[in-house]
Amino acid sequence: MTPDPQTSAAEWAARFAAELGTTPPTAEEVEDLLALAGLAAHASERTAAPLSTWLAGRSGATPAAAKDAAARLANELGGSG
Repeated sequence: MTPDPQTSAAEWAARFAAELGTTPPTAEEVEDLLALAGLAAHASERTAAPLSTWLAGRSGATPAAAKDAAARLANELGGSG
């Protein structure tokens, strides 16, 4: 099956959330998660972005709290934040 390039991130998130039996992120949560991923990718290797968002979800931290933690770590490591 070829993916539809017209599927938006919001639609993907909503449908993936339904598959997982949860609710999709709010617009504010999406912004925080993308900021978290950006911080991780710029402070380390790009693969740190998906790993960091997974860890945030696993920890139960809110996206905002995870973003703030990533900013602190990025600053500590001398990366952008």
